[in-house]
Amino acid sequence: MRLTGSETSPYVRKVRVQAMEGGYWEQLDFNELGTTPIDPNAGIANPLKKVPALELGDGMVLFDSRVICEYLDGALGDGASFPAPGPARWTALRRQALGDGLLDAALLLRYETSLRPAELCWNDWCDGQTVKIDGALADMEAQAADFGDTVDIGTITTACALGYLDFRYKDKGWRETYPALGAWYAEFSQRPSMTATVPPE
Repeated sequence: MRLTGSETSPYVRKVRVQAMEGGYWEQLDFNELGTTPIDPNAGIANPLKKVPALELGDGMVLFDSRVICEYLDGALGDGASFPAPGPARWTALRRQALGDGLLDAALLLRYETSLRPAELCWNDWCDGQTVKIDGALADMEAQAADFGDTVDIGTITTACALGYLDFRYKDKGWRETYPALGAWYAEFSQRPSMTATVPPE
């Protein structure tokens, strides 16, 4: 199976971290391919021209990190990233949605401030995305004590979202406001899967 993506994409990082945690990363052929929302690379074999994209042996291409992660967990993993139906599964999926939501807002904010011409930057839009980021962080802080040593799609996505803030928003200073979350992330970020996927500067 061929995984196409960028090492700077937090959604691609989520797939990579899960694959390393599941012990099947070496079974994937990783194709590094840079792209931006305003200049999508024609080499991305899916109709949305987004990464990550996973090409299966029969030619089918899966896209969206949520779909790819669940497919890989079932096809190559032992199902550990996605708990069986029940409360644990809903908790993991909710945490995944929260982390993805933080990433969506953070990426939209970055596009607005780094890709759009400065004279066209929409401050109210930026403020709206910041409210979403802060709301997600506050919710994560409230849950941090319950994360423990859990490694599933929820905590993986949470960690990748926080890693993206460190990568693109170094002056955010989120650890000062959310100390329990910061303490959890300090430990989780030392996992080999996380240290191996730190995005290049």
